[in-house]
Amino acid sequence: MLDAIIIFSFVLAAAGVGFYSTDLLPHGTLERVTNLEALRLVVAAFAAIIGGAVGLRFQTGYRRLETQVREMSPETIFTRAIGLVIGLLVANLMLAPLFLLPIPPDFSFIKPLVAVVGSIVLAYTGMNLADTHGRGLLRLINPNTMETMVVEGTLKPANTKVLDTSCIIDGRIEGLLETGFLEGQIILPQFVLQELQQVADASKDQKRVRGRRGLEILNRIQETYPNRILINPVDYEDIPTVDAKLVRFAQEINGTLLTNDYNLSQVASVQKVPVLNVNDLVNAVRPSYLPGDNIDLKILKEGKEPSQGVGYLEDGTMVVVEEGSNYVGGELRVVVTSALQTSAGRMIFAKPQASAWA
Repeated sequence: MLDAIIIFSFVLAAAGVGFYSTDLLPHGTLERVTNLEALRLVVAAFAAIIGGAVGLRFQTGYRRLETQVREMSPETIFTRAIGLVIGLLVANLMLAPLFLLPIPPDFSFIKPLVAVVGSIVLAYTGMNLADTHGRGLLRLINPNTMETMVVEGTLKPANTKVLDTSCIIDGRIEGLLETGFLEGQIILPQFVLQELQQVADASKDQKRVRGRRGLEILNRIQETYPNRILINPVDYEDIPTVDAKLVRFAQEINGTLLTNDYNLSQVASVQKVPVLNVNDLVNAVRPSYLPGDNIDLKILKEGKEPSQGVGYLEDGTMVVVEEGSNYVGGELRVVVTSALQTSAGRMIFAKPQASAWA
């Protein structure tokens, strides 16, 4: 809507200028025109076309500037604003004597021209100096502010996290908060809370249990961390899916998406949204087993091949044991032969210790 208003304003202004510009023609020229109104309409139409092109160019530049401002940190905007004001003040002080000088009437245009150009140059210089010395400027205003240390690089700001439904139901976020590994503000959009409530009201028992468990976990972390868990009422009526809404919301606030949904992680990464996948964290902190390491394992079932047995580590990692089908239901010590990392998780291949050393 704003884009259309900008372009239409330029078209209307240019058409008005073109319509009345015919009055500036010499009187002799106007007397030779048989239909003055038609001439005005033709000139206004051409001016409107030019105004539309200029308006489109202005609208594109405005959107580009808006995107750059959104990506700026509040500290950068604040220091640039101060630099702009200081530059304009210096320009007024330096250029004020110019208006006291006696200038011939034929050159009277010099005063406003120098004033405009000088103000632009000094204002731009002030913004550049603010970019260069912004940290010192903030320290002069308040030497002990957290923002000053952030600008200096002494501290790094923690990005706001946007919480996904799957991450709540999963439950591991509660442990991450308790251990302090999850920093920053955590925002729960209203549409995620609605989806969680729909899961809790589902007709299928298993789905309903998962939804209610998620609500219980959410209530506990809200009570424990009331200042960190915030519910945001934002919603997007034009976007049908919750995943697309999450990506859009994270983009708008420059936040980090917190989820354990692999597909959502990939979609968000394609759209340049930072993602913290809980499953990736779990995989990163799992103990690494190298070929030759020993594991005490309980064989729970047979594998795909007749001679294979399958067991699981405490963290859920699947261990496929060659020649382990005879040990189903029992425990034995196995020797790791290899490990395979996939997008779905990690698999370890092993052999019974006696067979490995045979």
